[in-house]
Amino acid sequence: MHQVVQDYYGKQLQSTADLKTTVCCDTSNLPSWLKPLLDRIHPEVLSRYYGCGLVCPSLLKGCRVLDLGCGSGRDVYALAQLVGPEGEVIGVDMTDEQLAIAQSNQCWHAEAFGFDNVRFIKGYIEKLDELNLEPGSFDIIVSNCVVNLSPDKTAVLQGVHRLLKPGGEFYFSDVYSDRRIPDIVREDSVLYGECLGGALYRNDFLRLANIAGFADPRLVEDLPLSVTDEVLTQKIGNLRFFSATYRLFKLDDLESACEDYDQAVVYQGTIPHSPRHFILDKYHAIPASRVFPVCGNTWRMLKDTRFAKHFIFIGDFSRHFGLFKGCSSNIPFDTIRSTTEANPCC
Repeated sequence: MHQVVQDYYGKQLQSTADLKTTVCCDTSNLPSWLKPLLDRIHPEVLSRYYGCGLVCPSLLKGCRVLDLGCGSGRDVYALAQLVGPEGEVIGVDMTDEQLAIAQSNQCWHAEAFGFDNVRFIKGYIEKLDELNLEPGSFDIIVSNCVVNLSPDKTAVLQGVHRLLKPGGEFYFSDVYSDRRIPDIVREDSVLYGECLGGALYRNDFLRLANIAGFADPRLVEDLPLSVTDEVLTQKIGNLRFFSATYRLFKLDDLESACEDYDQAVVYQGTIPHSPRHFILDKYHAIPASRVFPVCGNTWRMLKDTRFAKHFIFIGDFSRHFGLFKGCSSNIPFDTIRSTTEANPCC
């Protein structure tokens, strides 16, 4: 599969126009504040972008970030502007042709930004322990439509957990399916290269995340994907695919369900680009200046991470009241839309 992916992204694809589906290039939800950052990225880098979502979480200034499967470097150069000269962004990819584009444009971006805070490493995302990266040294790890291409997704998640600092997060977009992918689809080189053949069944992803040490994965946003190529449509049959962004926090002792400890938070409205509300995930749009009840896991995802100074925390873990009312941890993709209104936890 490594050879299939390297050939597809290194030789067969020369630009996004060569893709046979739009699965790996959805930018429909691109926020307005991100667009000026992309305008400062070299056109050659942009033309070789094959991502499927948005991997620019908030509060990145000064952070150390790792991009898995960085390709030609679009997200690396976007993130570089957000972390600033005090931060660092490292991109990892296994495809020589893609890395060559990323590295050949590094000086151009350093001049455009006024600082050079990026570097690129050739390697496999299933073998992060071989890349001489210090364990527990990254604030955030991102990936954009790449984990589905890996033949060993468990190793990817375990490697990510090892490299993250306590309280750090894996924030990534990828393609998922509504059922396990049959071999005839998985073994088709075009479908695999188009990010469909290696898509994970959602429940299998949740199971693998827990095995790797990431309890309570949070779905940030999701979008049903359509395949319009007639030949590929016939091959995939009734399979349904989704582009989804998840955030996984490296926090010890998170619980497997949303438990009620009579806790709440007050968002102070101080996170950049989020003055009125902060969106933790698809089910948590936390309004500014209002008491917002949360479960124990959500309380910790805010208090024990880089978000802490932007919230006031109410309560502790001294009293337990059972399962948090309305817990939606098992809601599947796209059944409830994201909202900017105040919703109770889960």
